[in-house]
Amino acid sequence: MKLNKKELVSVIIRTLNEEKYLPELLGTIRKQSSDDFEFEIVIVDSGSTDNTLEIAKSFGARITFIKKENFSFGRSLNLGCEFANGKYLVFVSGHCIPVSGRWMHDIVMPLKEGSCLYTYGRQEARDTTKFSEGQLFSKYFPDANQIPQEGFFCNNANAALLKSVWEKNKFDESLTGCEDMELAKRLCAKGGKIGYVAGASVFHIHDETWRQVKTRYEREAVALQKIMPEVHLTKFDVLKFFLAGAAKDIRAAFSSRVLIGNLGSIIMFRWAQFYGAYVGNHSVRKVSRKVKDRYFYPRVTDMAIKEKYDD
Repeated sequence: MKLNKKELVSVIIRTLNEEKYLPELLGTIRKQSSDDFEFEIVIVDSGSTDNTLEIAKSFGARITFIKKENFSFGRSLNLGCEFANGKYLVFVSGHCIPVSGRWMHDIVMPLKEGSCLYTYGRQEARDTTKFSEGQLFSKYFPDANQIPQEGFFCNNANAALLKSVWEKNKFDESLTGCEDMELAKRLCAKGGKIGYVAGASVFHIHDETWRQVKTRYEREAVALQKIMPEVHLTKFDVLKFFLAGAAKDIRAAFSSRVLIGNLGSIIMFRWAQFYGAYVGNHSVRKVSRKVKDRYFYPRVTDMAIKEKYDD
């Protein structure tokens, strides 16, 4: 009996000093099983100075590079997609870990079956991910499939796209974030379908300072000005959303008997989230090089500030 040839999936990972979780991520990818697909690993590195590149090479990854001055989330993904050999493109963050050995298979199958052009999977909290972010994961990444879904929400921390679709609909390189939602919106406008695959889950591990949390939401709000220009946040909105979000998280933490250890974190996270969104929503659309560095390289920027202070 003649066996069907497996189709190639390119797993694309954007990296910048990801040595902490990259071995576990690549080891889990290597253990993925599928009767339909085989895979290659593609790294798009934007200037790692730790052991990221050595780790990637040890797992046989194909590596391409983007200069810091040329970086944007969309541009780095476009570079990775062009460099990739696969029919299917899977995107995963360098600090995400697939939960199951069928993760890659599950997130790609709706593309193979033709029910969707673009899919994304579930995200769960682990390790240093803050309590409130875990609550957001539960809200935006539920435990039931939506194939296809209504709307254009999508998240490239754990997603898959047909390369043939990308070739005709590349990521917007001018955005400071949310390049996934911008592409999904364009695809939906053309009648394309986006799918949410709950079974294709990853642990998404964030280890950020409060400054970095605020910067992340600010950066995304700047991008959302272009994607959803009708959204406008007032100071009253910030206060209302902050109080509602914090209250909901406090109730959840109390029910789970973890409130004492998380009360301060809940308040700080929700304030950083909504204050950052407000600042980004009210900033000018043209972002300076200095601000882009803070948006795209928050860990590097914070380190430089610390070193300057220490000196």
